[in-house]
Amino acid sequence: MTLIDQAVTTREGEELDTAAIDRYMKQALPELAGTPKITQYPGGASNLTYRIDYGPRSFVLRRPPHGRIAKSAHDMLREARIMRALKPVYPYVPDIIALCDDHTVIGADFYIMERLEGIILRQNFPRELDLSEADTRKLCINVIDKLVDLHKVDYKAAGLDNIGKGEGYVKRQIDGWSDRFRKAITPDVGDFEAVMSWLQEKMPDDVATCIIHNDFRFDNVVLNPDNPFEIVGVLDWEMATLGDPLMDLGNSLAYWVQADDEGPFQMMRRQPTHQRGMLTRAEVVEYYQEKSGFKVDRFDFYEVYGLFRLAAIIQQIYYRFYHGQTQDKRFAGFGHACKYLEMRCQKLIDKSEL
Repeated sequence: MTLIDQAVTTREGEELDTAAIDRYMKQALPELAGTPKITQYPGGASNLTYRIDYGPRSFVLRRPPHGRIAKSAHDMLREARIMRALKPVYPYVPDIIALCDDHTVIGADFYIMERLEGIILRQNFPRELDLSEADTRKLCINVIDKLVDLHKVDYKAAGLDNIGKGEGYVKRQIDGWSDRFRKAITPDVGDFEAVMSWLQEKMPDDVATCIIHNDFRFDNVVLNPDNPFEIVGVLDWEMATLGDPLMDLGNSLAYWVQADDEGPFQMMRRQPTHQRGMLTRAEVVEYYQEKSGFKVDRFDFYEVYGLFRLAAIIQQIYYRFYHGQTQDKRFAGFGHACKYLEMRCQKLIDKSEL
């Protein structure tokens, strides 16, 4: 079925050693036979994700990107361990099959997980997915509900009380992302100093502490191909931690480009949130707060934070491209995107009544 998410030919410079992978896989799963076929998932701009096929059996391998990596970023083993612990209480997490910290295999930590066969919505709806406006709204709400469900997980009962520091999360994020942005700055982007100063001045106390995903988007959600309203998986748990749920929502809304947004933001759209029937950002905030019970009078701080954090992530990736540490041409325009996000943050700050 063409709706099912497909891997493609591995990008130049990001190939895996097939023989090394084959040896490792057969140590982990001795029943495997034959030579693996390795392809790469084209989505994502950070960690690298591959599909490994042994005949009808399919697996997914996740490894960090090449080049300079920010300290504490791209910790594949931590991601896999969180997924293992979360799976019993949040069933949308894929099963972890193996973890590898032996760099002689592929030169980096990696893990192997089950492949979830399904639809992943990227920039636009697939042509074969013919949804009415009402259907689109239903799908949108179902996806938001999975974020609400995650935030309601009892992290202590799940044994996940050690995955983050918890209280004080808001301040740590503003301090941390400000530091990371300054360390990744290049001469052709803005300095975001006014934005960072505003965030420091306006930061609220945490509204709660819960498990947060930190990258919850449509292209990290897997839909049942036989019933696209059903979510069968949530992917990319690298940045999951204990933190403030409204900060998590702010992160998600940084990617939520709606139909009436201006052109430069539309060019950054990575998910079909512009489709008729999708909730607007304001409607998402209202719906989420009603369902979760986590409420604030104004969401301005969290929206600006989400955009600034996205800019910092983009700038870290662009830094690697700017200095020739990756040749991935997708990253060539990230400097322009970062400059636009600074302007967008400033517009929101200028209108804010905080």
